[in-house]
Amino acid sequence: MNRREFVVTTAASALAAASPALARSPGAQMSPTPPVARKIPVVIEQLGRTRTDDYQWMKDDSWQAVLRDPTLIKADVKAHLEAENAYREAMLASTLPLQGQLFEEMKGRIKEDDSSVPSPDGPWEYFTEYRTGDQHPRYMRVERQGTWIADGRQVTKTFIVAPTPELLLDCNLLAEGKAYSEVSAVEHSPDHTLFAWAEDAQGSEVHHIYTRDLATGEVLPDPIPSATGNFTFSPCSCWIFWTNRDDNGRPDKIFRRPSRGGETTLVYEEADDGMFMGVERTSDDAFIVISIQNQETSEARYISGQRPTNLPVVLAEREVALRYDVDHWQDRWVIRTNADDAIDFKIVQTPTERPARASWEDLVPHTPGRFIEGVAVVKSFLARQERADANTKIVIRSRAGDEHEIAVDEPAYALSLAGASEFETTTMRYGYNSPSTPTSTYDYDLATRERTLRKVQEVPSGHDPADYVVERLNAAATDGKLVPVTVLRRRSTPVDGSAPLLLYGYGSYGIPMSASFSTGRLSLVDRGWIYAIAHIRGGSDKGWGWFLDGRKFKKKNTFTDFTAAADHLISRDYARAGNIVAQGGSAGGLLMGAVTNMRPELWAGVIGQVPFVDVINTMSDVSLPLTPPEWPEWGNPIEDAEAYDYIASYSPYDNVGPKAYPAILATGGLSDPRVTYWEPEKWVAKLRPATTSGKPVLLKINMEAGHGGASGRFDYLKEVAHDYAFAIWAIQRGWEPA
Repeated sequence: MNRREFVVTTAASALAAASPALARSPGAQMSPTPPVARKIPVVIEQLGRTRTDDYQWMKDDSWQAVLRDPTLIKADVKAHLEAENAYREAMLASTLPLQGQLFEEMKGRIKEDDSSVPSPDGPWEYFTEYRTGDQHPRYMRVERQGTWIADGRQVTKTFIVAPTPELLLDCNLLAEGKAYSEVSAVEHSPDHTLFAWAEDAQGSEVHHIYTRDLATGEVLPDPIPSATGNFTFSPCSCWIFWTNRDDNGRPDKIFRRPSRGGETTLVYEEADDGMFMGVERTSDDAFIVISIQNQETSEARYISGQRPTNLPVVLAEREVALRYDVDHWQDRWVIRTNADDAIDFKIVQTPTERPARASWEDLVPHTPGRFIEGVAVVKSFLARQERADANTKIVIRSRAGDEHEIAVDEPAYALSLAGASEFETTTMRYGYNSPSTPTSTYDYDLATRERTLRKVQEVPSGHDPADYVVERLNAAATDGKLVPVTVLRRRSTPVDGSAPLLLYGYGSYGIPMSASFSTGRLSLVDRGWIYAIAHIRGGSDKGWGWFLDGRKFKKKNTFTDFTAAADHLISRDYARAGNIVAQGGSAGGLLMGAVTNMRPELWAGVIGQVPFVDVINTMSDVSLPLTPPEWPEWGNPIEDAEAYDYIASYSPYDNVGPKAYPAILATGGLSDPRVTYWEPEKWVAKLRPATTSGKPVLLKINMEAGHGGASGRFDYLKEVAHDYAFAIWAIQRGWEPA
């Protein structure tokens, strides 16, 4: 037999796939029978090391085709996934009323007929809206009232009768008849005559880019295929630039063609398959910039906005471990960089005509522990967002060099700099929220320092921040570093160890976990749960050095920081060991797998969402789109024996053993190109016979979605409700007879 002929071997697998209620084991409780995955040992030799993988058959060798058409998946793999889904549904059948209740609660906290604050750009203001019942947004614009600058001239326009908004794109119509539809990016042309969008219709992140003529309302023929979803118009609106996606899912080329269709021209091709790419315009529309980077090295190439058919020019040659990103501020380049050992980044400037690194001059010097996350510019001001101790602030700088800051005096909160949608303005937008406080959106006048509240997130079912307590704790890590932990609870919830607790973590790629507001979490917190976020190393919550201290050969700090956070919460009576549910997704799912192996006694349940758990195999598979670009993050186990040994020492799949594991829920998406479906599938297959606790190990594979789960806003809430119902079920040991 060949590999396509192997099938799942379980006495009840066929029945489970057809009807979970029929797949029962003997006994009074009639417990559903879990699928048993067949073992087909494959011996892998690498760098003089040997490992055996019993479940490698679950990987479809034609996975690229499956991403585009899930019906092409191998029959044996499909049968196993369907059996796993049926088993999970049967095990969680008792939670269906709870799932429905959680969903209705979460839906009730969303203002269904909602819209964003309009963003002004020249004669128009652009916004999104949802109508009652809509799963997807509608993109809109309306003629602008008031005074603004256009082409250097002041324009004033008023209306006796408010103008009628114009529909640009209804994503609900776009999604009709599709199991999945996600518009990942939209952009109007600078002259406001065209509107373009990138749609992923599979969950596989393979996009088509469409363009609409706003004068006629017609969608132009010949959409752009096989794109990453990243694109931009030239400043003259004559051309559209986009990032191509190759057959392995990597961004490999930048193309250009006339905005209304025509011959395609190759602008740039990246030879290093370990690099990501993107293209965008600078804030002042002076240049088109191609950004090239991996996890530790970057490079920018620019094209004159006035001569968009020119070849791109290197701004500063790439150097290993040198990161920089650029914008243009009228007469100079403004560059955020880690050059000259600026671990937490600094901002430099250089004349337009001399962009090379030798001409860089400090504009905002490096300050250790103050991580500069991003920069936004308008004609006369520069704003930057800084992060320290897991909180953020915004600093405004004039061209003359005067500075002032926007900050909040709370223990845990999130400020987010949105910048401006036009260059000739003194107004920027920012948002504020905290775990207990819904988002407020402000327009801030950079010159007068006046702020205008434009919107407060409405919670229709009612929400009073005073009913909740937000706290910031600091847990001592194994090496003495202090790990921030954000805690949210109802004021009435006792801190005596009796409350169940959900501990969330991520800790990779320098991505911080903001102390932000989420209506979904309230469904747990209002049931007497405590919700906590561990701001662990691997993220940039305490600066870029916090990230560097949790990557590659320091990756285990991420895991021990998380368990230290749990131990600290237990020591402070926020929780008890065995009464905590841990949750994390993607690289946070790696965290879940690692801490489950390390400290299984801490957790009542673990939710690993699209979990990156098969690390040694994935980082050894160069056909996967994220493998070469992520060697700087994890190490290269193909060429580096030290990296192989270190990864093998923590890779969750490779370290599963006979332990009393907690209840586990692993989730995945069949069309996921980032964490492929077979990672959670293999993990569950190996965990189930290994656990000695008798607690269930469950798998949920969305057969119609990818990395981000369902695309509709209500369908997504159903997934959250499912996971939270599992958390409650795990605490209550719902698999045991009443």
